[in-house]
Amino acid sequence: MDKFKQLESFVSVATRGSLAAAARAEGVAPAIVGRRLDALEERLGVKLMVRTTRRIALTHEGSAFLEDCQRLLADLSNAEASVSAGGVKASGHLRVTAPAGFGRRHVAPLVPRFRALHEDVTISLNLSDRVVDVAGEGYDCAVRVGDFPDSSLVSVRLADNRRLCVATPDYLKRRGTPNHPNDLAKHDCLTLSSEASQTRGWAFRVGDEILHIRPSGPLDCSDGQVLHNWCLQGLGIAWRSTWEVEGEIAEDRLVEVLAEFSAPPNGIYAVFPQRKHLPLRVRLWIDFLKHHYAQARFWKGV
Repeated sequence: MDKFKQLESFVSVATRGSLAAAARAEGVAPAIVGRRLDALEERLGVKLMVRTTRRIALTHEGSAFLEDCQRLLADLSNAEASVSAGGVKASGHLRVTAPAGFGRRHVAPLVPRFRALHEDVTISLNLSDRVVDVAGEGYDCAVRVGDFPDSSLVSVRLADNRRLCVATPDYLKRRGTPNHPNDLAKHDCLTLSSEASQTRGWAFRVGDEILHIRPSGPLDCSDGQVLHNWCLQGLGIAWRSTWEVEGEIAEDRLVEVLAEFSAPPNGIYAVFPQRKHLPLRVRLWIDFLKHHYAQARFWKGV
């Protein structure tokens, strides 16, 4: 129980931003929350937070541990709710949001299948490359591709995702092949516009570090599918996910460049607001996505 309370307090402080706010939420004195955090760090032998009188900042280890703790607490809550729910049927309205391109290919086809299993659930699906405020805009769940900075949301990793730079053979014949990420400054790069979700730019591994570059070019768009189509027309280099371009690469319509600098895979996540009791329809939807995304044949359209 002490370990569980330590984890709960750690997540509460990290997501609320202060010991005082976490203590108010738990109905205890701030000193108690502070002692729990001290005990947790001592037990793990690592510093999770830098605490000052003004603010709380997570260390690198703390950020990674936060994601694991959120997932663990969510799984525990789901397990308890599954037992208590028993044979209760899912019902109500489910509001889901996802990136436009990924959502068209890998979320929208699953919505009717889920609805067929749970006929008392109605579903609204929003597809947008804008970073949607899940809690503020009233969504039950968002599917996010790539890392995300909002620690106020609980995340469940559904699958891995790798991004790569691609161009047509014709473009590379005309403009040459970049040999280093810095060479992208000399090329026409097809990028998401500023209001879209790719806030940190394109990621590459250079040596032991991850390098983020915000390339530019004569064309940008808020819709990833349009960038994909422009790339296929030979208009520039695009940074796309494997689920979008592996078919064209296999057919030699696109060529991967800078492969030796590919960053490690990031994730495909289901994220949802912090809630003490997650509605059954949301839990079932997340489990449904996780089940399908775990199957290799799903990504091949089988």
